[in-house]
Amino acid sequence: MITNEVLRPPALRPGDTVLLVSPSGPTRPERVARGIELLTGWGLRPVPAPNAYARQGYLAGADELRAADLNAAFADPAVRGIICTRGGYGAQRVVDAIDMTAVRRDPKVVAGFSDITALQFALWRGARLVGVHGPVAAWRDERTALDSAQSLHAALTTAAPVTVSARDGDETFGVRVSGRATGRLLGGNLCLIVASLGTADMPDLTGAVLLLEEVQEPPYKIDQMLTQLRRSGVLAGLAGVAVGQFTDCADGWGVDVADVLTDRLGDLGIPLLGGLPIGHGVGQLTVPVGTEAVLDVDAGTLTVAPAVH
Repeated sequence: MITNEVLRPPALRPGDTVLLVSPSGPTRPERVARGIELLTGWGLRPVPAPNAYARQGYLAGADELRAADLNAAFADPAVRGIICTRGGYGAQRVVDAIDMTAVRRDPKVVAGFSDITALQFALWRGARLVGVHGPVAAWRDERTALDSAQSLHAALTTAAPVTVSARDGDETFGVRVSGRATGRLLGGNLCLIVASLGTADMPDLTGAVLLLEEVQEPPYKIDQMLTQLRRSGVLAGLAGVAVGQFTDCADGWGVDVADVLTDRLGDLGIPLLGGLPIGHGVGQLTVPVGTEAVLDVDAGTLTVAPAVH
């Protein structure tokens, strides 16, 4: 049974156990060590899931193992939060095996980004569980420094609204159409949004503020994906678009990704704000997904209601 009641999980508190899961690509203990150090410093108890370091080619172990870790996390009352170790690829292969009854029975905060967009979409579809779009446990200080850590910590542990300001110098800063939009913030990684078209997990974007970010996709592919979204009709009822980081999205044609975003989104007749430090770039910040948001283009801000209570 799919419920329409939005579930906001409890905020994490000192002493809470958070399970580190790998629903997508493989990682190694040394890559996650810094994330464990940070979480421990916040008073949390990070525990790698049994199969967190499994590997099967480009996947973090067999589908059955990755699904088992997720279901064990949702079913265990001692686990209060779930933080993904990384993105990569593979979450879509396991989301249909998630026990949504367990998710609804004991809502827990789930944090991650990139390929984890598929997991966030599935949890929204199956349980209306609000999520956290932010850095993963395979932490890199050179990309996600103090501001990134503080942003994730606040989103996981406090029931305060999150405000992210557009940052001059970010790849998409020039992407904007003036106005103010309110609506539920949904979305994440562009590739995963497009990959969800035609599945049960593609959310209804009517009245929503759509979050978009991407990494290492050339401008023509960005164009291709945005055109597919347009042609599918899912953008027709949008309230606004919050454009995050489009990192390393360059090619040899001399086309600027910001120009592509403006071309494919700027004529929708809705507010459009780029330059938000959300995604794969340096200084990545955290935002809830699934809660109400205000996109104020003239102020250059995205303000989102908390993911936790």
